[in-house]
Amino acid sequence: MEFKDKIVVVTGGASGIGKCIVSEFLKAGARVCIIDKKENPYFIGDLADEDALRAFAHKVIAEHGRVDCLINNGMLSKGGLKDCSYEDFNYVLRVGISAPYLLTKLFMEYFGPGASIVNISSTRDRMSQPNTESYSAAKGGIAALTHAMAVSLAGKVRVNSISPGWIDTDFTVYSGSDALQHPAGRVGHPLDIAHMVLYLCSEKAGFITGENICIDGGMTRQMIYHGDFGWTLESEN
Repeated sequence: MEFKDKIVVVTGGASGIGKCIVSEFLKAGARVCIIDKKENPYFIGDLADEDALRAFAHKVIAEHGRVDCLINNGMLSKGGLKDCSYEDFNYVLRVGISAPYLLTKLFMEYFGPGASIVNISSTRDRMSQPNTESYSAAKGGIAALTHAMAVSLAGKVRVNSISPGWIDTDFTVYSGSDALQHPAGRVGHPLDIAHMVLYLCSEKAGFITGENICIDGGMTRQMIYHGDFGWTLESEN
């Protein structure tokens, strides 16, 4: 197994996409270190808390001595202009941007040969719904942080990001317009993201760095206009 005994750090690894990423790395033989506010077998802590991040990093290095893969996945939303306070907005940024930045700094001298960082962004780094400013700003920020770190860590660590589209973490199968608005013909599921994470961390992706890979079933590529090709829009107003 390509990841046998590799040391993999996954933030937000206790549920959703993060949990699936953890599972796939474990299947591939890796040793996985999770940090999440939710119950998990390694470290319970808030990604917005600097002391928690430092304690987590210390534990990882003390127990393993190196990091081969850092997956910055943990994230949340606290809304936007309508209901998100200044404090809450900055809390989201600490989770979504500051935590990946600090963890990278803390592990910088401990990355193993061929190490890789994968940041989980979102298609909301390029498109939005109303009242999503906190989440969208953080996802746009992590996409930009990715190419900055790829340059700073050139020759030592490859750094890439993934922008998932609609991913149903319960593996629900959708039909009708929900599926058809995706050129791939379906809504995504966590394995669509986890498989790309493992690929980007593998030697097969050795010539890829500073890249943001959109995995959305083509949803952001399909132009939909009311009345064209059978699409209709019904206003809630």
